Amino acid sequence: PTMLFYLLLVFQANANAQIDPAHCRYPLGMEDGRIQDHAITASSQWYETTGPQYARLNREEGDGAWCPAGLLQPSDTQYLQVDLGQLTFLTVVGTQGRYARNSGKEFARMYRLNYSHDGQLWRSWKNRLGNKEREVANDNAYVSVIKDLHPPIISRYVRLIPVTKMPTTVCMRLELYGCPWHDGLTSYSSPEGQLMMPPGYPIASLNDSTYDGAHERRKLSGGLGQLTDGVIGQDDFLVTRQYHVWPGYDYVGWRNGSLGSGYVEMEFVFDKQRNFTSMKVHSNNMFYRGVKIFSSVSCSFKPRLIATWEAEPVEFRTVLDDRNPSARYVTVPLGRRNAKALRCRFHFADVWMMFSEISFQSGRRGSREISTESSMPTTHKTVTNPSAKDQPDDGNTPILIGCLVTIILLLVVIIFLILWCQYVCKVLEKAPRRILEEEVTVRLSSSSDTIILQTPPVPPRVSQMDHPYERVFLLDPQYQDPAGLRNKLPELSRSAETSACGGGYAEPDVTQCTPHQCFQSSVPHYAETDIVSLQGVTGSNMYAVPALTVDSLTRKDISVAEFPRHRLLFREKLGEGQFGEVHLCEAEGLPEFLGEGAPLPDRDGRPVLVAVKQLRADATNNARNDFLKEIKIMSRLNDPNIIQLLCVCVSSDPLCMVTEYMDNGDLNMFLSQREMESTLTHANNIPAVSLSDLLHMSVQISSGMRYLASLNFVHRDLATRNCLLDRRLTIKIADFGMSRNLYSSDYYRIQGRAVLPIRWMAWESILLGKFTTASDVWAFGVTLWEIFTLCKEQPYSLLSDEQVIENTGEFFRNQGRQIFLFAPLLCPPSLFELMMRCWDRDIADRPTFEGLYQALRPHVVQ
Repeated sequence: PTMLFYLLLVFQANANAQIDPAHCRYPLGMEDGRIQDHAITASSQWYETTGPQYARLNREEGDGAWCPAGLLQPSDTQYLQVDLGQLTFLTVVGTQGRYARNSGKEFARMYRLNYSHDGQLWRSWKNRLGNKEREVANDNAYVSVIKDLHPPIISRYVRLIPVTKMPTTVCMRLELYGCPWHDGLTSYSSPEGQLMMPPGYPIASLNDSTYDGAHERRKLSGGLGQLTDGVIGQDDFLVTRQYHVWPGYDYVGWRNGSLGSGYVEMEFVFDKQRNFTSMKVHSNNMFYRGVKIFSSVSCSFKPRLIATWEAEPVEFRTVLDDRNPSARYVTVPLGRRNAKALRCRFHFADVWMMFSEISFQSGRRGSREISTESSMPTTHKTVTNPSAKDQPDDGNTPILIGCLVTIILLLVVIIFLILWCQYVCKVLEKAPRRILEEEVTVRLSSSSDTIILQTPPVPPRVSQMDHPYERVFLLDPQYQDPAGLRNKLPELSRSAETSACGGGYAEPDVTQCTPHQCFQSSVPHYAETDIVSLQGVTGSNMYAVPALTVDSLTRKDISVAEFPRHRLLFREKLGEGQFGEVHLCEAEGLPEFLGEGAPLPDRDGRPVLVAVKQLRADATNNARNDFLKEIKIMSRLNDPNIIQLLCVCVSSDPLCMVTEYMDNGDLNMFLSQREMESTLTHANNIPAVSLSDLLHMSVQISSGMRYLASLNFVHRDLATRNCLLDRRLTIKIADFGMSRNLYSSDYYRIQGRAVLPIRWMAWESILLGKFTTASDVWAFGVTLWEIFTLCKEQPYSLLSDEQVIENTGEFFRNQGRQIFLFAPLLCPPSLFELMMRCWDRDIADRPTFEGLYQALRPHVVQ
């Protein structure tokens, strides 16, 4: 019962999530101090005691108000700016002059209002008729004047610009009223509305008259307007809720056939990536006048603004109504898809289609939070509107029905999840004890911080300083226990142990190890324990980090320069993990900062974009030390095919590293959107790649991995998803940990533990937890296979994750029953033989990256 009551509250709030300007009139915090002093700025101030922090309605601190410097001239543009901290639906502005306990007499008679979503692009407020208008303000220094904004505005930053007709001294106090804009919608784009000229009826102008974006070539883009002003159109579209406007004002409408496609395409852009539950579209349905709701809608999703639209849209078909002409909300389920932008195509059901409001129900990405108005505290006073009580009630019956249907669907989903979890638990309970538990024992040497593999009857010696078994044996936390394999695997003989090469973890033994694992004595050994300890930063790391003592690591060891933090302008979030985030930022003055020879692409006058990996403020000390370790190692990597660390911000928190940003995204997405070059692709202008392009990509990856192997670095997650391309198709190997969000199906997870790229992993990595250059060679072979299938399918696509792990056991037993990847149709036979060598069961028989590079180069030359 408690759960059902909670769900009723949530979904009733959700049902009423559409903002009503008549009720969205809460004071936003100028008077009571919730808007802090640092969020209030101005173009100038007369004295310190008349600074912008004193521009608070009904307050008398300082000298009683904000006063710009000097006499205000008619041509001046002095402003008072307020940062609301989030996107806000702003409905009312209240102003006062400077009273200062009866000693002040300055006030503003008029003002203009500007607003901005991001503090960069400013727009001027316009009235319902689309005209820029000066608001009449005060005529004395003590009475507050409250002005409703018709239409309301959606913004984070607000500027009041006092206006005068003659030179005078001006002072202002201010309060803003509204409520949070939980929709997060920052702009929509659509075709312009059209004129409806029916015989015997008034002409209806169905344009978006308050749209504040660009209007070019009959296309609206980059702004917001009537579809987000909270005003719901009436059943008769010719009747309006506003005064002194034209018929059809409350709706934006289009005629079928005028667009040539049978649908209206609209794009919606949001402030951040969100998890979308549904979209609500208020649509007219006067069917006897040729107006109906849309017949169907198809919505595509884009995770980032610079990404391409995802291939699988959400489609929804409505039930048309030829009996009830009432306007209504149509709720379109969006399937909890993650996106920062949507493109929806609304298909006509009759001659005309008209919308008055569009809203979205969503939560932050990865959460269950539903955007509603209910988060606004109800204890704050509101500014009353005498006419609000006269507005007609639209009825609660559709809302209640929607709530009940939503609750039923949610309960069905919960029951399904419970049954699924029970099934998974039963499967896991059938798994035997950890693989090779009796055959192999593991200990961590406290003196050398290396891992020693021993076979019975030698007993394990575990010191008090040792980490638990799970951390060392990488079936946990990073790699999984293959269910059911222990009984199928033979006893691990000493020869098999030698074949797996204990040097992958132990000190190198040049008499037994292959060149893949045998390091020179002068090079530090990279123990897997240190790789595991880095998993908190972003979910994975680019490379294995050497076992350095944290106490010996100082910031002077970092060989890249400190970049001024304030010159990094946030654009969007690319990914996140437990202790860190990756942001796309614009770096002001970075080419000049790095000097000549900097590894930056030619931007043709455009801003320099970089990827910024940032440690969160709540990160642990271990994560912080590991982050500095990673910076130290990455700063010393310099290769044309390795992502470059450009600079850092470590002089203060949060710690940041700044790397190159690649315009063309990852190789997997790039290839999956292309076909092989042919006369057909040329004739139809289809994006294509040639065989020589694929070979050149392969050579670049082998070159980058050859460089890492020369430094004894082990990547551990080589795949096309972790290879990035710039505009000139130069490949750079990386792994920021964010690809796991976009390619979650490529990783194997069990009981909430960390994930595994099992389809790219060598058998010894899955079964023995060994990661060496040889296991990277195995992954390189799978990466080649991806390239020559144009990433059209996943490796071992016909096998489940459990079957892939069982196939790993067949590689271990080496009895001829293992399954290999098939030869791609585009792949030359000699190249497929090279792939097969990468998947050799014996580590010593796999080629080195130097050998792979030399073998691939002739193909490109030819």
